[in-house]
Amino acid sequence: MREADAGLFGPSSVTWQVHGDPMMWVAGVRALYLQALHPRAVRGVMQNSDFRKDAWGRLMRTAHFVGTTTYGTTQAAEKAGARVRKIHSMLSAVDPDTGERYGVDEPELLLWVHCAEIDSYLHVLRRSGFPLSDTAADRYVAEHRESARLVGLDPDGVPASTAELAAYFEKVRPDLAAGPEARAVDDFLLRPPTKALLVPARALLWRRVANLAYASLPRYAHELYGRPAPPPPTVTRRLAATGTLLRLVPARVRWQLPPKHILRAMARLGPGARPDRRNVPYKVDRRDAILDGPGRAQRGNGGDGTRWRTPG
Repeated sequence: MREADAGLFGPSSVTWQVHGDPMMWVAGVRALYLQALHPRAVRGVMQNSDFRKDAWGRLMRTAHFVGTTTYGTTQAAEKAGARVRKIHSMLSAVDPDTGERYGVDEPELLLWVHCAEIDSYLHVLRRSGFPLSDTAADRYVAEHRESARLVGLDPDGVPASTAELAAYFEKVRPDLAAGPEARAVDDFLLRPPTKALLVPARALLWRRVANLAYASLPRYAHELYGRPAPPPPTVTRRLAATGTLLRLVPARVRWQLPPKHILRAMARLGPGARPDRRNVPYKVDRRDAILDGPGRAQRGNGGDGTRWRTPG
């Protein structure tokens, strides 16, 4: 009998355990805020998609891609990556200041989007109380050279540890700015269009998610956007409280929401494939780890940095 396909990562990976956490939604919004600060990257999005009218669809497509590449079969993940590469190869953007036309699949832009996502996932989850050792955090970053390959990047040029991720953010910071496109994203995330009946829910629920995601950004991002954030200890307490609350919702209930990637993976691989933060491999044998080198990022430099402690 042929063994079931565990996909690109598999249940023994850090990614498999991390991506089942409900705080991934807050992390995804943080990634949007961070990605918008690269003028060339965000311009490519704004000029090629109806972001304001279909932002929910875009967010769900991103979640579907992450779910497929994490919990789907190898074939499904490769197919999803090929689809993304094909779409990107047909799109371009124009710099309004110089008139330059450039492809949205430039490695520099793909790398920025990738690093902003991975940093946001790692940062929000750790700071909200998801237990990840420094070694496991490094392994998580290294594992995602595989997702970088799917979108068209050379894995050898992608950060493979939190230290390398932090170094990347230090290098790219001079290129960041809150231009008109970033302002549009900021405005949208605070007040996304919705039906009149849902406006109260937007104010009550979505605004809190967006504010929390924004507050968790690094200091330089707050300075670029020009909006203050609460003191870091306050943000950490809010993230921890939100994480605790969301994790009280039974996983089986959360995973019933479409598109049910995790439940399908468990049906394919058996109940032992259930994501569980207690299954994170804290001590990784260096012979097995996919790391180019050890190290940790520093707090406040844009990388995930340190292991955040839950208050109390």
